[in-house]
Amino acid sequence: MMLYHGSYCEVREPDLLRCNPREDFGRGFYLTTSREQARQFARLSLKKAIAGSLVDKKREWGFVSSFEISDEEGAALKRHEFPSTSKEWLDCIVAHRLGRRGSPIVRLYEDFDVISGKIANDATNATIAAYMSGIFSMTGSEEAAEICIRMLLPQRLSDQHCFRSPKATELLRFKESEKVWKK
Repeated sequence: MMLYHGSYCEVREPDLLRCNPREDFGRGFYLTTSREQARQFARLSLKKAIAGSLVDKKREWGFVSSFEISDEEGAALKRHEFPSTSKEWLDCIVAHRLGRRGSPIVRLYEDFDVISGKIANDATNATIAAYMSGIFSMTGSEEAAEICIRMLLPQRLSDQHCFRSPKATELLRFKESEKVWKK
């Protein structure tokens, strides 16, 4: 299986310590099966890196790093997959984004090497923020989750695979990277 990672820098060896713990599925190295989604994320990551003074403001490119993992190797990992958007998927994302490390929801997923599911990207942030603040109804309720998921247009969301453990990231074989020019 080929997987892609978009960033402002080339990544040949994922370093979990550099990964943000408040992402959708927690701290991990995020990849997708969509090269185009990785290209879009590389552009976004570059904009954020420039705004945060991590790279020179004149920089015009980010990178898509490609990795391969065999089905047999992937089968040896402890995996959790959200097959579709659901209240459980949404609750997992919200708990991780809020940084609720000791919460029952976060603890439920902490032993997985890889968590996969639909991506809740920057285009969905406003909807998820509205859900988290209780605009749709009481946060965590079935009603609020249903409204939020419907508004996210789940059929348009791509996939993401969060490699959360050293055991998982060590199985990723770097293949190549490509420069992605900002537009």
